Amino acid sequence: MHPQTGSDPGPVKRPIGVFDSGIGGLSILKALRAELPHEDFVYVADSGHAPYGERDDAHVIARSSAITGHLLARYNIQALVIACNTATAAAVSTLRLAYPLLPIIGVEPALKPALALSKTRRIGVMATRGTLGSAKFGALVASLADQAEFSCQPCDGLADAIERQDTSKIIALCAYYTRATGRFGINTGEIDTLVLGCTHYPLVSDELRKSVGPNVQLIDTGEAVARQTRRQLPEHCAADRVGTCRLLSTGDPSALYLAAQRWLGLDQAVHSLLV
Repeated sequence: MHPQTGSDPGPVKRPIGVFDSGIGGLSILKALRAELPHEDFVYVADSGHAPYGERDDAHVIARSSAITGHLLARYNIQALVIACNTATAAAVSTLRLAYPLLPIIGVEPALKPALALSKTRRIGVMATRGTLGSAKFGALVASLADQAEFSCQPCDGLADAIERQDTSKIIALCAYYTRATGRFGINTGEIDTLVLGCTHYPLVSDELRKSVGPNVQLIDTGEAVARQTRRQLPEHCAADRVGTCRLLSTGDPSALYLAAQRWLGLDQAVHSLLV
């Protein structure tokens, strides 16, 4: 099967909407499908307007609002998962004000779970510049500053390299940014826990593992977001059905098609979205 474009027939059940600036949110979608195998999903990769992490808040809010409006009008979604740290930081408050009856689940770097695991009290955070520079993230770090030392590293270009599945650049950037974050290990003064603060990064966790060693904890938010989504669902599909997953992209459909095939084992059409 190859990527396809054209009109989408729409859902039979009320699906859960999921969106990201590109393919990174597939790491969240994977956890959602594992937690909620009977539910239907519509995933939007806003690749035509990426990367979010290197754009200003106004751009991210405008895109998040346009996608949410489309998912509600076209698919009557029962809940929305913002599968992007940058979009959550910039737009979740705006979306919740605009759609007060819609359960909206965002993601944020998992600093609190990292605190629960860290023994050296030194924690690395790799994320986009947009996420690290946001007021939401700044408030989170400030609230925990007396409990651990956080080494926050902006990773310009890494999400884009993952988006383009540029293996050589992924390898180089993972090595470069882990070195820049600090010294990893389990001894006093070393970083023993690394927070993957962009939903793209879990897709290359094997490469990051090579750089930080076998004993460092890698933390992402997929499972926690999936559990929170289950708790907030207003409706549940019958347990005797297998949920569906519809894939949409505002950019090149082949990028999402290949990524979904590679990381989720999904072999299905990707529809172009103009919104």
